Amino acid sequence: MFDDALLGEIRGRFAHVEDCPFTGKRVFFENAGGALTLNKVVETSARFAAIPDNQGRDNVASKALVDVIDKAREDARLFLGAKGGAVVVGESGTELLFRLIRDACLGAGPGEALGSTVEHPASRSAMARWAAQAGREHVLIPHDDALGQVTPEAYAAHVTPQTAVATVLHTSPVTGMGMDLEGIVAAIRAVAPECFIIVDGIQHACHGHIDVAATGVDGYVVSPYKMFSRHGYGIAWASDRLTALAHDSLVGGPAGNWELGTRDTGAYATFSDVVSYFDWLGGQVSDAEDRAGRLSAARTAIHAHEAALCDAMVHGTGNLTGLADLPGVAIVGGADNPAREGLVGFWADGHGSADLVTALNARGILTHMRKADHYSGNILTPLGQADCVRVSLAHYNSLDEVRAFLTAMREILG
Repeated sequence: MFDDALLGEIRGRFAHVEDCPFTGKRVFFENAGGALTLNKVVETSARFAAIPDNQGRDNVASKALVDVIDKAREDARLFLGAKGGAVVVGESGTELLFRLIRDACLGAGPGEALGSTVEHPASRSAMARWAAQAGREHVLIPHDDALGQVTPEAYAAHVTPQTAVATVLHTSPVTGMGMDLEGIVAAIRAVAPECFIIVDGIQHACHGHIDVAATGVDGYVVSPYKMFSRHGYGIAWASDRLTALAHDSLVGGPAGNWELGTRDTGAYATFSDVVSYFDWLGGQVSDAEDRAGRLSAARTAIHAHEAALCDAMVHGTGNLTGLADLPGVAIVGGADNPAREGLVGFWADGHGSADLVTALNARGILTHMRKADHYSGNILTPLGQADCVRVSLAHYNSLDEVRAFLTAMREILG
């Protein structure tokens, strides 16, 4: 885990770490719904919101904006481990998943579309719509309900030489489990080497490693508001061969251009702020001499810190009993699951999840309820659950905050 001094520095770089601007002091365990925002992102957003100039004009300010955008695209490539391809800023992560999946479904050769039941509706709905529009069968691989994930072996059992497009969820925002992306992609490529593979990395991006070049995917999408930036934009990377397919663009416009209309330069700039933060953190926890090495070191340290917090939440710390040993509590994905990434979902017999969230909120601990609706029904319905409580962590959370949560749970459950 981070030592107290470094954790204090980390927390000092974020807005509203300990207090809500509306309700006062609280513990923020709702990071999967949207992480806290870097103070630098807030400053950058305000600065760029005041600039009247647009890109592509013959003046100094306009050229400076283009430089900001070019830098952000290179920062995004570095963050995602991309070589070549296109970095695309869009309306949101969901919108970009729809666009990438649409173009792959409409542009790929004949064959079926492959996905899994663990996926968030952003990718699953996009594949269902555009596979149907392209006349493709949409094959859904059942995920492992007990583990809350889908495995490379499951993909291997369903992929065929006719699989033309595939989607993969990197980490589930409901179970909290990360998938073996490299293994899944290898299983697909072994049978269908030309398959277009699109990854939903929205939940994973602030918790673990990303290397699109090493995994060999064709598209990867993130939502910056879940990785310490702000709402209002999404970022995708599209491979050269995905970019070469037909997609929405202006007649006579630049070849390979994905973006429609003038995007907010401040969005690009705030993503550079995020990458700079990871770079700074990597320098605190390693002696890496280049940015790529520092980003990798930061992610390793983040993963280790969050794993320790999750372990304390599940199994307890000091004299505080963990969720796994509290009466009537069941944990989504099981208590001991090495795939867990900064999120614990649970329910308690005899206590409604909504009531638990309300009771925790009354004690200054912000969590969230997931219902068996169009967002989470694919996970909860097979478990026979109408809802669950989601406690989602980030690396700026502390062991003291976990202790406060466990103390509150002991009081609530009696």
